Amino acid sequence: NCVTRRDKMATLRRRNNKWQVQVRRAHLGSISQTFNHKLDALQWAREKEIELQQCSIKFKRDKFPILSDLVGRYIKTVSINKRGYDFERYCFNNILRSKISKKPINFITTQHFSEYREERLKSVKYSTFVRELNLIRHLFSVAIKEWGFAINNPCKMIAKPILINRRERRLSISEYNYLVKGNYPQLKLRNIIELAIETGMRRGEILNIKTEHINGQTLLIPQTKNGYPRTIPLTKRALSIFEQTTLPFSLSSNALRLAWDRLKKRYEIHDLHFHDLRHEATTRLFELGLNVIEVSTITGHKDLTMLSRYTHLKPEKLGEKLVKLERAKSEYRNRSQEGF
Repeated sequence: NCVTRRDKMATLRRRNNKWQVQVRRAHLGSISQTFNHKLDALQWAREKEIELQQCSIKFKRDKFPILSDLVGRYIKTVSINKRGYDFERYCFNNILRSKISKKPINFITTQHFSEYREERLKSVKYSTFVRELNLIRHLFSVAIKEWGFAINNPCKMIAKPILINRRERRLSISEYNYLVKGNYPQLKLRNIIELAIETGMRRGEILNIKTEHINGQTLLIPQTKNGYPRTIPLTKRALSIFEQTTLPFSLSSNALRLAWDRLKKRYEIHDLHFHDLRHEATTRLFELGLNVIEVSTITGHKDLTMLSRYTHLKPEKLGEKLVKLERAKSEYRNRSQEGF
């Protein structure tokens, strides 16, 4: 005989004069046991149902927290170890102010982030939203791969806005003369600007230079944006600046920003970011004839596609280089014909 009976989560079967009982619960699997007496089987089933019910409640509470709790955990365990910690906290503050932050993470869908995107783009640039989206996508990736949350990443299918924000800003001769040779008293600012153009270093890298980082004609940059140290060659002008400067520069990042803004206002220089000096330096390295690998060694770019964004060669410079190459080829052909 085989008698099957379902009672809530339990399945009870009569087989070979014994009672088999199985208790199941979504996400928690199933357990089973065999008894000689039906009352024992029912009693066991009721006890296990209560245990699984309690586990299920705990599972829903612990396994699927609301997004704001997940953000808090990410900031404390992942962001805290990054150099961009302050920036990531700023980005997360925006998501924490939205309605989506109060939803359990297993209920958040791609549509929720699509709606968040449309709302967010009303107040920020596309580039800002893309940085926030990349950060949230990584948060879900860590939650799934490292924290064991059995959910899908709702950010994977979100369409990123098309970004057309490439800057091709280069210094004019007059701007260079104002910034490097101008009649203003801030020698420290002048040295920082000239080092940025000579080396292609970022603002934070320049402000963190110490005397022990200089070794002959090279400079060690122990902390970089991408996390890898690099050593760069120094030009004669860069070495001369270091010889006349007390390191590290006694200037905070914010103080440098304010001094830079005042200097631009003084000389009526518009639409020039301090980071554009890195663009200028990178392009000058290419104009000197260095190849992509050599330039990336100096600038620290790991992605050569990204490096191309920093390279804005002037057409007239390319024309001069082509003329030199053609002249060199012509001279080589002439020497070959003459028997050399």
